[in-house]
Amino acid sequence: MEEDNYFYFLNLLKKYLIPIADFYSYCLLPNHFHLVFRIKDHWDLPVKIKIGKTSLHQPFSNLFNAYTKAINKRYNRSGSLFQKHPKRIKIESMAYFQNLIIYVNTNPSHHDISDFSNYRFSSYNGLISNNETLLKRKETIALFDDVENFKFVCKKQKIKWELIKESEIEGL
Repeated sequence: MEEDNYFYFLNLLKKYLIPIADFYSYCLLPNHFHLVFRIKDHWDLPVKIKIGKTSLHQPFSNLFNAYTKAINKRYNRSGSLFQKHPKRIKIESMAYFQNLIIYVNTNPSHHDISDFSNYRFSSYNGLISNNETLLKRKETIALFDDVENFKFVCKKQKIKWELIKESEIEGL
């Protein structure tokens, strides 16, 4: 609803999911979001998860519950904020991974919200800059050889839609 909500959601991602996952891309939009991440290897997970005292779904639950409670309190509302359970799609090919990265980073343009290159709440500018980031920038950019090619591919939005549509991403 407001910019502060986006910043708060990003802070919750950092708090709850960065300890368990490596992030490659994200995009937060007014009515949905996309996250491209990989759960860390077992030995890199927090001890509570490694020894089974906490399940791997708990950080996700904590994120969504904390965000919902904050929004409900701030806007004097109650009940669920998220209408559906998040979709999870296993990435099984490099071609799909590349297309997903492009799709997620150019999503504001697909929804006519903003030019993706100027949108503040996606990973695009974090990926093309040299500023400190929690994103797996080197690994993500390496999928496209270099930053200039990544920018070019995003600008041309050369997405293989058949790969994306097969995964049944909402909003297409």
